[in-house]
Amino acid sequence: MEHGGDLTLAIERFGGTHDDWLDLSTGINPYSYPVPDDLPLSTWTSLPARGAEEHLIAAARQAYRIPDNLAVCAAPGTQVLLSLLPTILPEGPVVLASPTYTSHRDAWTRESRAPIEVSSVYSLPADAKIVVLVNPNNPDGRLIDVKSLIEIARTLSARGGYLVVDEAFADVVPGATLLPHIGTENVVVLRSFGKFFGLAGVRIGFLAGEKTAISRMSGLLDSWSLSGPALEIGARALRDSTWQDRTTRLLIEDMADLTVALSEAGLSVFGGTPLYALAGLRNPKGLHEALARRRIWTRIFDYAPTWIRFGLPGGPENLKRLTDALAEALKEV
Repeated sequence: MEHGGDLTLAIERFGGTHDDWLDLSTGINPYSYPVPDDLPLSTWTSLPARGAEEHLIAAARQAYRIPDNLAVCAAPGTQVLLSLLPTILPEGPVVLASPTYTSHRDAWTRESRAPIEVSSVYSLPADAKIVVLVNPNNPDGRLIDVKSLIEIARTLSARGGYLVVDEAFADVVPGATLLPHIGTENVVVLRSFGKFFGLAGVRIGFLAGEKTAISRMSGLLDSWSLSGPALEIGARALRDSTWQDRTTRLLIEDMADLTVALSEAGLSVFGGTPLYALAGLRNPKGLHEALARRRIWTRIFDYAPTWIRFGLPGGPENLKRLTDALAEALKEV
């Protein structure tokens, strides 16, 4: 499974319809931001205005605490942005903190710049020019402190290189974001809208950081790359700090409940964030398929044969459904 969130494979193999499934294969917030029912008709009938995009970016600056010395651009999802990074950043050896979200490796490999994969960014190759890492990391939740990231960024900047940080899950980990601490270092940071706000289908992503790199990225993005409804919904959600604070607390509480449920079922939970839990056991593939026969879709990993990841079920009823299914499935495996 290259990505979570697409139930096509699950339905083809195990049957049912989309509504029959409890999809835990993603790290997307199950408590989505309420889509406004008062969107002006013009957001649907008119081409997106430049002012609407500027309004969205201003909201992102506020929500993500992006200082004025950094530039920001918006795109239809961070997947678009990360796939273009190899074309805007300098030539030279690329290092990827691994294991992590595999699209980063794939994006650089497609441009004939296959990254050197390392388990720790604290001992980088001496000739590293570009370092790419996900923070908090997906899927294990590993977190690198801000001070260390700034030191890495300064080392790379002195070589004319860049630090790339994917903060797709930083919304739910207080203090994780590097953005407010970036000065003159060559850093670009990816921020995902859809995961925390639970609106992955809206397709909004941001790239913030050193102005030259952001300018290059902006030049690659087509006019009207974001839809009018996406611009309007995104700006409203990013400015709604009350919803963000309340939802963060809810996610943390729900993850505590999920961790207890998984542990009581006999799984060893050893990583994650408030949006997903990573557990280990001897036969995760068997458990994954046994749960799938009960219409629950989880995430397993080719590169880690003892790992299985669970997104938040979203409420007591779905948690009980998972708990009951786990008890049955584990007897089979």
